[in-house]
Formats: sequence, structure tokens, C-alpha cells
Amino acid sequence: MTEPPRPRGRRGRPGYDLESLLMVAVKLFNERGYDGTSMEDLARKLGITKSAIYHHVRSKDELLQLAVNRALDGLFAEVEHLDEVEGPAIDKLERLVRASVGVLVQQLPFVTLLLRIRGNTKVEKAALARRREFDQIVTDLVSKAAADGDLRPDVDPATSARLLFGMVNSLVEWYRPRGGVDAETLADAVATVAFDGLRLHRDG
Repeated sequence: MTEPPRPRGRRGRPGYDLESLLMVAVKLFNERGYDGTSMEDLARKLGITKSAIYHHVRSKDELLQLAVNRALDGLFAEVEHLDEVEGPAIDKLERLVRASVGVLVQQLPFVTLLLRIRGNTKVEKAALARRREFDQIVTDLVSKAAADGDLRPDVDPATSARLLFGMVNSLVEWYRPRGGVDAETLADAVATVAFDGLRLHRDG
């Protein structure tokens, strides 16, 4: 028995799919704040009805979840790649810092949104829990690098981790893709500033 033809979905004006819907939603969330953006605002910005949005997602919360998970999944994917680094913890740490800059550059609107959430909803609380998990991975690497004698022992590992990623995260405030600085150059600059200060330089 042949299946009946599936009805063709109505295309909104100018024909938004989930990806383009998500991009516009994240832009509005970053401009107005998540709490300050309604589905009506989003529909008006897109030029489509709210029911057309609900064809793709069930709620505004789902849009937020898709957005912050894109940023977090990018960061945790780089954590998985640390197994490919055969050197000591300091090398893994530098690799993670550089890769995180790359994630920020590639997913700038999504990372910006992730850094601005405050835990007001269940989705935000879950995202912040994953951020803390990532922060702990960084702290553990800093602790191991310090124990190896590769980082200054006079700076608390948790503080070093916060300072490192405070520098990375601050890029969302000023970095713009069209500014002429590519991800690799930006990662080089961050690594130079960060690790020249933190790395323990042995005499000889």
C-alpha cells in the first residue's frame, strides 16, 4: 500500500526553516534579553504567524535550549578532542583555550547568549550546570599543570581557570567576525597573553 503524499508545509514569509528561525531568535534574545522577548515579537520580526513558529518548536524555552546547547555542545566536543593531545596537562589546557576561542568565533551569537543567561528558567539552570561542569574540567587541567610544575603554584587553580576563560568569554563584548581578525590569530593572541603570565618559566 503506497503512502499518501505528505502535505507540503506552508512556507512563511520569506520561508524560514528551523535554522534561520533560530538565528533570528538568538539575535532578538541577545538584543532584548530572553525574558524581554515574546513569541509575538519573534513572529513580528520574522514576518510570519506564531503558529508558523510552533510548526518548528513547541515553545520559546525550546528555542533557548537549542541555542545554548549549540554553544555547550561545541565546547564539550573540544573536551573530547583532548584525548588526541599526547603532551602534558599544560598542552591540553592550551589546546582547550585555543579551541574554545574557535567555538566562540564560529558560534558567536550562541555563545553570547549562553554567557548572558542567569538561571531564571529550568533550561537556563540546566545550561549553567553544564557550564559549571566545563569550568571544573578547566580547573582540573590547571591543577594538574600546576602539579606538573608547568604553571605558577602561587595562583589558585580555580582562580586561574576563571581568569583564563574570563579572557576568552570577554571576546563576545568586542569581537566581530568582519573585524579582520580570524579565529587562529585571535586564539594565538589569547594564548600568548594568558600563558606567558601563567606558565612557570624554568631557568636554563
